[in-house]
Amino acid sequence: MTRESWHTRLGFILAAVGSAVGLGNVWRFPWMTAENGGSAFLVVYLAIVLLVGVPGLLAEFVIGRRSNRNPAGAMFRLSSGSKSWGMVGLFGVVTAVVLLSFYSVVGGWIVRYFLSSFIGSYHAAPAAYFSGIDFGIGAAFYHVVFLSLTAFIVVGGVRDGIEKATKVMMPLILLLLGALAVWATSQPGAGAGLEFYLNFDAAYLQNNFFDVLGAAAGQALFTLSLGVGTMITYASYLGDDNDLALDGSIIAVLNTGVGVLAGLVVFPLLFATLGELSGTAAKGGAGALFISLAGAFSQVPFGTVLSVLFFGVITLAALSSSISMLEIPVAYLVDEHDMERRNATLGLAGLILFTGSANALNPALFDFVASTLVDLMLTTGLVGFLVFAGWVLGKDALSEFSAGAGRSRAIGPAWLWSIRTVLPVFLAGTLLVNLLALAGFSVGDLLAFVVP
Repeated sequence: MTRESWHTRLGFILAAVGSAVGLGNVWRFPWMTAENGGSAFLVVYLAIVLLVGVPGLLAEFVIGRRSNRNPAGAMFRLSSGSKSWGMVGLFGVVTAVVLLSFYSVVGGWIVRYFLSSFIGSYHAAPAAYFSGIDFGIGAAFYHVVFLSLTAFIVVGGVRDGIEKATKVMMPLILLLLGALAVWATSQPGAGAGLEFYLNFDAAYLQNNFFDVLGAAAGQALFTLSLGVGTMITYASYLGDDNDLALDGSIIAVLNTGVGVLAGLVVFPLLFATLGELSGTAAKGGAGALFISLAGAFSQVPFGTVLSVLFFGVITLAALSSSISMLEIPVAYLVDEHDMERRNATLGLAGLILFTGSANALNPALFDFVASTLVDLMLTTGLVGFLVFAGWVLGKDALSEFSAGAGRSRAIGPAWLWSIRTVLPVFLAGTLLVNLLALAGFSVGDLLAFVVP
């Protein structure tokens, strides 16, 4: 069976950006920012994207392009048939299924809000509306609708499905989100939102450093699609003439730009209409975007039109990411088990229909998967990918990094050193912080135990 490939370099970049630009940017990023001190979170997040995210992105690119395989097949093949490393790659495939199982539930919410925006169903009582649709049979139904849209695109293949779809969706997302940001920041009272979002709060960061660090690290990995094998899979369809460092930098910049743009829509709008960040918006959580912004749109001129545009943008962003998540296990079944793409896609969609419905029907399960389990799995997965690229591939990773590279070839040795040493240690530390938090302890508790 001839393996598929990207038709153009632009198609790969837009697809990779589309994978990164999703609910992590326009749904999770605003409420994570609100929960973690606004500007303090933003600064730490941007630093982690630059210092951890981009090198991690390049490590996944190297593994994928060198192997021309999905995460499990890539690590099995490049380790000369090591079953242990193959299992590390398979962990990424499983993570993709877990991730899409909650992601498609939120995608269903977005589809429902987009359709409801045309008639303003939620304007009168935003909180009551969300609490009536967030979980239950209706949520499960719209999860299936969103999952079906995702599967429809993935069945089309790499060129005719994913590449064609993202070439349309990504320019629309950037255009519409940019226009909304210009409008939102020009509203009376928006300045307080900009101050909360952009003015650096050193005191908050000092007092809550480890909490902000753990949240920012999880957000950076989530929004860049790292640790799950998306970028391994997408890079496996690449040719040898791509400059991986340049492509990775473009993807990270565009992804981060969309996240920042989303904040420039959300916070100015909330402060302009509410006067402060209060209630659900201040606490964050899954419903923050929906409840707070639905209320804000009901108070501005042309609110119906603006809400249609905004939730339309989020629908496109959600789809651009969900297709990359589904592509990971589809590629695994196609590569390793010689399944037809159509059969692999439909079979996996059927599995996620059930696992996603479990999340849609059980709020406690959804909260655990969305806010805890996924962060832990992504961090663990990326540590595995970094160690593999840095120590198992070693000089071969550096050789792959340099293939097709121009001036960026010079940073190869520094990149290899970072993925071998600094980044795995940093990520292991953030993983420990998150595990302590899950167990009800803090870093201070650990230090008090180690140093009486």
